[in-house]
Amino acid sequence: MPPIRRALISVSDKTGLAGFARFLADNEVEILSTGGTAAALRDAGIPVVEVSDHTGFPEIMDGRVKTLHPAIHGGLLAVRGDASHEEAMKAHGIAPIDLLVVNLYPFEAAVAGGADAATCVETIDIGGPALIRAAAKNHQSVTVVVDTGDYADVMADMKAGGGATTPALRTRLAATAYARTGSYDAAISAWFNRTAGEPFPRRLPFAGELRQRLRYGENPHQEAAFYVGGDPRPGIATAEQIQGKELSYNNLNDTDAAFELVAEFDGTACAIIKHANPCGVAVAGSLREAYAKALACDPVSAFGGIVAVNRTLDEACAGEIVKLFCEVVIAPDVDDAARSVLAGKENLRVLVTGAMPDAGAPGTTVKSLAGGYLVQGRDAQVIAGELKVVTKRAPTDAETADLAFAFTVCKHVKSNAIVYARDGAAVGIGAGQMSRVDSAHIAARKAREASEAAGEQISRAVGSVVASDAFFPFADGLLAAAEAGATAVIQPGGSMRDDEVIKAADENGLAMVFTGTRHFRH
Repeated sequence: MPPIRRALISVSDKTGLAGFARFLADNEVEILSTGGTAAALRDAGIPVVEVSDHTGFPEIMDGRVKTLHPAIHGGLLAVRGDASHEEAMKAHGIAPIDLLVVNLYPFEAAVAGGADAATCVETIDIGGPALIRAAAKNHQSVTVVVDTGDYADVMADMKAGGGATTPALRTRLAATAYARTGSYDAAISAWFNRTAGEPFPRRLPFAGELRQRLRYGENPHQEAAFYVGGDPRPGIATAEQIQGKELSYNNLNDTDAAFELVAEFDGTACAIIKHANPCGVAVAGSLREAYAKALACDPVSAFGGIVAVNRTLDEACAGEIVKLFCEVVIAPDVDDAARSVLAGKENLRVLVTGAMPDAGAPGTTVKSLAGGYLVQGRDAQVIAGELKVVTKRAPTDAETADLAFAFTVCKHVKSNAIVYARDGAAVGIGAGQMSRVDSAHIAARKAREASEAAGEQISRAVGSVVASDAFFPFADGLLAAAEAGATAVIQPGGSMRDDEVIKAADENGLAMVFTGTRHFRH
């Protein structure tokens, strides 16, 4: 491979530009450039040739047309050593371009910043992607750089190779280049689809940026990585890890589940998650109290879990958290005193997100299948409309508050889901069972065992309310809740046997309300 002798540089992100361009100039590389990039290079004292001088054609249409010219694309696409290509270059006065350095107009930033439609459209780069794709296609002869982080590798290769780059580097950079144009087009397509109100377009591109290579996936024999992409949302993707060991695949999955759960509550809330299911959730007047109530639900399962709060973590709550072994703590912020307390547990991972997600915001979720994807709207509601009282007895105000809390928690428990709650705290949770009655029995047992461990004579399920994520297909699940001591029930309704279930509730003195909203979670 001959040394690089001519480069075209046109970048919106000028990080590291001057140092890289000066290296090129010192290595006798002629630099072509445009607009703001050319001005920045000249200001740095680096010689540059304007693209319009190179092509003999001026920039037109407010700069929309400047690099879309045969002298540019021919210089990138010409196959070195191909006689017909070289003859065409000679006949038309086309000089080869050996290095392309381009990063694209900041379309994603314009959208994220709330720019109006006209500004977003004007920020769509046309020439840049065309240049990148051309250079990447001809990567056997052309080095293409789209990420400022790759400047160092190019300089190292050129130093080692007498001004040339290696085939391995050019191939890797070509892959990076096509990934960038692909993600750019995916962002543009997503914006147009949102603008057009089209949630499920004919073609659905996905794009993500590597955030972290993980040690392994769900199990040690599985490779894994964490990518960030899609609609911006405060949470695991925006979080700064301020201490602790490297996050694992399971940590990330469980922490996301925990933070999305506490985001549901307007009041001060804490959730403890284990294997993507809550083992304790509570709201209270302070974080310390909320944590204590959440932990009391299932202190055995909480060991090694994830703790999420929806307020700035304070010293009092942090002091309680460090008494338990947990894997991750996530909060919108952590005050200085709490940071000092948590620092005593150096392996504890602590994440600060900067904000809480909007639980009611629209959006989509994606799940992979063999050979495809399932895409759906986010489950962004808890109860649609008014609660419908279906029993002879209506719930009391206190029961109604606990019913709403329990159903909110139930939304975040794997189906079949049953949640007992009392005084703004979950007291028993049954998750992921094949039959709803089994979930009801498990949740009741959890409540009884937690009470016994605390030295209490009566199960905390006594006097509680119970939530079911879907309708009771038979009365047996409701009867299990009544036997456990629940006094009121919330469920979607809609079973063929609703009358039978309502009758059982009345016979046992339970109040029951229907929501009309189901919350399966698989």
